[in-house]
Amino acid sequence: MKTQGSTEKEKYKQIIRELSEIFINIQKPLRFLDSIKWNDEIKKNFFEHKFKKLPPVNDEYYKTINLSFDPQAKISEFFDLEQEIRRRLGQYNSVGEILQRMCREYREVIHMIMGRGTSEFGRISKELYGSSIDALYAGQPSLNDLANMISEALVNLKDLPKHSYDEKIYTSEEAVSMMQEKLNRYFQGAATLPKVILADGIVADASAGADIIKIKKGAMFSERDLRLLEVHEGWVHVGTTLNGAEQPVCTFLSKGPPSSTVTQEGLATIMEIFTFASYPDRVKRLTNRIRAIHMAEEGADFIEVFNFFREQGLSEDFSYSCAVRVFRGSTPNGSPFTKDLVYTKGFILIYNYIRLSIGQGNPELVRLLFCGKTTLEDLRVLSGLVHEGILVYPKFVPPQFTDLAALSAWMCYSLFLNKLNLQRVAKDYQNLL
Repeated sequence: MKTQGSTEKEKYKQIIRELSEIFINIQKPLRFLDSIKWNDEIKKNFFEHKFKKLPPVNDEYYKTINLSFDPQAKISEFFDLEQEIRRRLGQYNSVGEILQRMCREYREVIHMIMGRGTSEFGRISKELYGSSIDALYAGQPSLNDLANMISEALVNLKDLPKHSYDEKIYTSEEAVSMMQEKLNRYFQGAATLPKVILADGIVADASAGADIIKIKKGAMFSERDLRLLEVHEGWVHVGTTLNGAEQPVCTFLSKGPPSSTVTQEGLATIMEIFTFASYPDRVKRLTNRIRAIHMAEEGADFIEVFNFFREQGLSEDFSYSCAVRVFRGSTPNGSPFTKDLVYTKGFILIYNYIRLSIGQGNPELVRLLFCGKTTLEDLRVLSGLVHEGILVYPKFVPPQFTDLAALSAWMCYSLFLNKLNLQRVAKDYQNLL
């Protein structure tokens, strides 16, 4: 026989679940990256002019990209849902506060879409994803300072021996087959197995959607590339989507607003390193994105950023793709799209969070990073929801994070090593190196 308390709790869960599903349905037609793509004609034009003429992209160009929703109507839907959340959960309910914030963020995303090709796009981008001159912590270097420091360190690693692991011997078709097999094993027992498909028109060699990983048609891959894609796109991006979708109550965690991007890309970058899938050129690629965004924030145009990437030894095709990442949604001489800052920023924030949560005796918080599209500031709330029986621990967690004992040992040493004066150590070791 159910008590009044248990009945009230079930009603509470039902309200959260209903609001979650409404949120998911409202969010569903938003395809932000599709709305800021540069088509093949733009690339063709740039190459035909020998990289001397800025690509013909302005606000009128973006108006030619059909949206599958009415922006103003969608803004109203999110606003109405925010009011409904307050009406049913109250203004200060912890789950309600997360949902309300997500509604506000998605309204900003829509405003950003409406501002494509104008200064408004860049302004909102900085608001949602930050700037290259943002400090990581009070009194600490900015992201751009960090990128420059890492770039200097990477100079000494440019002549590492070649490894067969890095030979690009797999076609995109082979990559699809191999990735599908890997993910089928990892996601055994999932309600819906993720699909790996070939795709044209994506900027990166691969990208992850809700339960789909797209592999760029015509790209070539190495063993290391495939391992990196497996853990980055599969274990993290698809994994957190499926974990969120399989929550019995808080299904809204399957959808990632901009604030969760830092956590998502930070986790993905950490997994690259924890699985030894990363490599110096990959780190250089991430830091060069920060440097390129900084250049654009300082007034550099598309041609200057394109030439910067060429100076880094990249091909003309790849330099173009990298420069597009900086200016997509904007204009070739406008403010940059700053989303690519979050890989390095997220790595540092998440790594420090893991170290400190373990150092303070709260290692169980680490697993919650994978329960959906989370943010660091929400983890304490999510931990409370686990104890209330409203949230469950994630089903699909990388092995490096399921063994909290081993991870804790690693982080204990990391906390100690962080206290050493590396300059002093370098002087002591100078006769050994």
